[in-house]
Amino acid sequence: MRKIRVLIVDDSAVVRQTLVDILSSDPQIEIMGTAVDPFVAAEKLKKEIPDVITLDIEMPRMDGLTFLQKLMKQHPVPVVICSSVAEKGTDNALRALELGAVEIIAKPKVGTKKFLEESSIRLIDKVKAAAQVRTKSIKISVPPLKVSPKLSADAVIPKGKLQAVGSTERICLVGASTGGTEALRVFLEALPEGCPPIAIVQHMPEHFTAAFARRLDTICRISVKEARDGDPMMRGQALIAPGDKHMLLKRLGSKYCVEVKEGPLVSRHRPSVDVLFRSGARYGGKNVVAAIMTGMGDDGAKGIRELKEAGAYTIAQDEASCVVFGMPQEAIKTGGVDKILSLTKIAPEIVRACS
Repeated sequence: MRKIRVLIVDDSAVVRQTLVDILSSDPQIEIMGTAVDPFVAAEKLKKEIPDVITLDIEMPRMDGLTFLQKLMKQHPVPVVICSSVAEKGTDNALRALELGAVEIIAKPKVGTKKFLEESSIRLIDKVKAAAQVRTKSIKISVPPLKVSPKLSADAVIPKGKLQAVGSTERICLVGASTGGTEALRVFLEALPEGCPPIAIVQHMPEHFTAAFARRLDTICRISVKEARDGDPMMRGQALIAPGDKHMLLKRLGSKYCVEVKEGPLVSRHRPSVDVLFRSGARYGGKNVVAAIMTGMGDDGAKGIRELKEAGAYTIAQDEASCVVFGMPQEAIKTGGVDKILSLTKIAPEIVRACS
């Protein structure tokens, strides 16, 4: 199995060397080269196309967004954004996702070297996830990542029996990861005003989810907002779990709300789809319609099985419309999925199921 070849593009010599040291420490990754700016990177791309590019946004001579836009038109390559502008959850970082970047690492403006070293496992995971993204010109296979045992949803919400619930208004729970920003845009734009209440976990860094929700809110017919602890679930509204916080479904009488809380990484993520889905199994049961979308890994697989066992109706995005068919595939393997649908058919099916 050949190694994942990575090109590092960053104007900081310290960052370039730190990324080289971190990524090359993994036996499945090989550094193809480094570039101080997009012009140097372009010269290297004339000779060889990497499997993954790590890219800063703020650079001299040409900014990363301009380079990314040109790259995706000429040589579509999976790109991981590694930039200090992501620290603020800026529109620039979200724009990078829209232009085709598949992952984000939000590095701080100070203490970057230490931050990257402490985030080494997450950085390596994101590069490996990016390498599995299918583009028009790149198709490689990467062996499954072998990691130390990871925490389950038990770390945040112990598994328990379904709480007694009557038939109330149905609600929708959604989980997504790599490729999910675009998938969620397609999904949410297709929903009509007055659609069922929706709670979403999308794997994103802290600060990103608020800006992501605001952008979706401007283009969708429904209201979209970053969730706050105690927010009620209402028709015509989607709540997005804030980055670095878990989100759980809670029941108050005949109504539902969300709980936003701290907690350890679950399935190597915070927020975790498994946490949201388990809470849905406990407090929602047959009142829940759940969908798991494009993403790397298996977060949500156990949770969707628990939802199905509690009486929920469950959907998985199909392989053809996924950027990465990881999370849906693992969910399907558990037997916890009722229906497999292409991305564009998920919103109509959820509306139908909740009617």
